[in-house]
Amino acid sequence: MGVGNNPSESIFERNRQRGIENEYISLSEDRGKITYHASRDYTTSFKNPEEKVRASYFAELVLDYNYPAKRIDFEVTIPRRTPEDRADIVVYADDELKKPFLVVECKKDGITDAEFKQAIEQVFGNANSLRAKFATVIAGTTRTAFNVADFKPSERERNVIADIPKKYGKAPKYRFIKGDSVNDIKAISKEELIRALEKSHDTVWQGGRLAPTTAFDEVSKLLFCKLKDEKDTLNSELYKFQIGTHETAEEVFKRIDEIYQKAKQQDAEVFREDIRLEPKIVYSVIEHLQGIAFVKTDLDTKGVAFETFMTDFFKGKMGQFFTPREIIRFAVEMLNPAKDDLVLDPATGSGGFLLNSMDKVREFAEENYDEREAWEHWHNFAQHNLFGIEINDQIARVCKMNMIIHDDGHTNVISTDALQDFKEINDIHRGFKKDHFDIILTNPPFGATVKKTERKEGYLDKYELGKNKKTQKTEILFIERVIDFLKPETGKIDIVLPDGILTNSSLQYVRNLIMERCQILAVVSLPQFTFSHYGAGVKSSLVFVRKKKDDEKISNYPIFMAVAEHIGYDATGREDPINDFEKILEEYQKFKKNSKGYEGC
Repeated sequence: MGVGNNPSESIFERNRQRGIENEYISLSEDRGKITYHASRDYTTSFKNPEEKVRASYFAELVLDYNYPAKRIDFEVTIPRRTPEDRADIVVYADDELKKPFLVVECKKDGITDAEFKQAIEQVFGNANSLRAKFATVIAGTTRTAFNVADFKPSERERNVIADIPKKYGKAPKYRFIKGDSVNDIKAISKEELIRALEKSHDTVWQGGRLAPTTAFDEVSKLLFCKLKDEKDTLNSELYKFQIGTHETAEEVFKRIDEIYQKAKQQDAEVFREDIRLEPKIVYSVIEHLQGIAFVKTDLDTKGVAFETFMTDFFKGKMGQFFTPREIIRFAVEMLNPAKDDLVLDPATGSGGFLLNSMDKVREFAEENYDEREAWEHWHNFAQHNLFGIEINDQIARVCKMNMIIHDDGHTNVISTDALQDFKEINDIHRGFKKDHFDIILTNPPFGATVKKTERKEGYLDKYELGKNKKTQKTEILFIERVIDFLKPETGKIDIVLPDGILTNSSLQYVRNLIMERCQILAVVSLPQFTFSHYGAGVKSSLVFVRKKKDDEKISNYPIFMAVAEHIGYDATGREDPINDFEKILEEYQKFKKNSKGYEGC
């Protein structure tokens, strides 16, 4: 969890609560109105999302920047402008409120770059008319401050400052200092982090100038730099991932690129290409992210936020690489990985099965050990027990980035073809061996065909399910491959399979191989729409098996069968409050305790 923070609580809520506790802010009983106790008591509706931003920043001005509340006013009329033009907050340099010092424009979190630029023009118009020295625009976690007095009215770049001065002093060279009680970066809520990531993506995407996949890749590079900077910066040192007073976009880009190039040398498998963005775009992304403490933000918050951010990216043609979280969590609960288990996904996509396995082990550790022991328990698992293979190099980087966001475990993810010869895989990473893994969770690609003429000699013939065939479906080859990867006797698999493999008479030979080499534990039928929201509509099931020993004979055993009609979301991707998976899990536990006497429900 973030240090000293409720992970579900936003920065705005924390600051507002500080204002209430110090009697600078009060809310009506129904929380419909807010009153600021400043140069005058100013009451207004609290239903406007911009008001939450203003309340938060007012508390900061008084409690963190040490401006006297009696010198702060709200909704100040602007001379020589239309009556509708009012300044959200004005800080004065005198008790008589005659000398404007700072003008503040507040906007709701999540506005576009164009709207933010419009707000900058608005605050400049107000500040110049009031003859204030400084101005700032606050839009949720994105904020920019300006020295207005010492530059010509049209300047918008060279007069950017790291932050407003504290109590009428000078603007600081930089704002964020690691370990500082006031000026350290802050943990944020899930909603705030999602908005920050979306704003960053929209900035990089540039309204369609870059492909969404390319934009996602570039944002990931900058997130990589952000995390690297947070971890490498020592206490009392300045963070590098921030914008300094009067720094140009080129100067900021150079500093960020230095972080990136150094990180590339240390971990070349995550990113191999340089940052491909213009300095001004990088500058804007830093405005969105610089005040956020990713490392201190609650792990579940980061995970859900990044997963939500990824979901849009994985719709359509990239849908084949994404498995919905509801399916993943159910599969992980069914197989229940523990800290000593070696876990593999040979078609890892965005890494959902691996990360949820890590979460399962982490939850157990946090419930059963003290903080230090728990951290060591699950971090050791993440570093040494999670393995992934992804054939698409870009998606492999997404997976690694996802794992880095979750506090690592990415070193055992490789980008290669999981169906190639074992020796070739082992040459890349020695951890990928036959008969080696305790748990395999995977959703292999459906529909692709491997042609004998398009592969090197022996590619298909090394598979029992590929011998003497000119072509074979990838999902069929994956069945044999995951069985080969699994430990005999104790190893267990969850695999998503198209229902045709389970029912078509022409594929009986595939079912025969599964039954010869494995004990089928459970089959859970999924609804037709399970993957349709992500661009795939094949009716599928989850199949759970245990690999037999070479000489093991077992027949006429009970198999747990279930049909999931409600899975937590509907055909459009909208949340469904009904989820059959919880009941199915309960029934499966009953089945495991007494499979022969189980009567179903």
